[in-house]
Amino acid sequence: MKRRIIGPLVAIIAAASIVALLAFGVAQKAPNGTLDDAVKAGRRPVAPDASLVLKGLGSDPARSLASFRGRVVVLNFWASWCTGCIGEASALAHAQQVLARHGGTVLGATYQDVPSDSQAFLRRHHLDYPNVIDSDIKLATAFATNELPETFVIDRHGRIVAISRGQVSDAVLNRWITKALAS
Repeated sequence: MKRRIIGPLVAIIAAASIVALLAFGVAQKAPNGTLDDAVKAGRRPVAPDASLVLKGLGSDPARSLASFRGRVVVLNFWASWCTGCIGEASALAHAQQVLARHGGTVLGATYQDVPSDSQAFLRRHHLDYPNVIDSDIKLATAFATNELPETFVIDRHGRIVAISRGQVSDAVLNRWITKALAS
């Protein structure tokens, strides 16, 4: 009789352990909620995968977020085919002018885009900040980016100050840059 009870009990405990481990693993793979929730709560999470070096677009050199340590960076994930990216291009161009006066920069990261189309987009919208090619979307995945455009304002210490999951306006970007510069 004991064997009849112990067998199913062990199976139930094993199944519950597997479910708990799976839930823990899924929770650990969800940086979107983690980053967004932390920023909303007033915390400044460290930008993920800052040491990941990505190939530069066109004549831009390969870069990583870590190479900008000590500078405010507006990281923008974009693609030439993205309608919202067209809508925010002038705001990013203005942000680059503001940041350049303070030693910072906008850093574009292309998302599933053809490099020649990306370069044409930059020329058409007169965007002169550095850009990298996130061809295998490793950086985008680290930031839980899956819809474009998405923008992250990163302070001089490599911490995320603000996140926009969608088209960002000039006024909002200016407010966030001011906040990052003040820290």
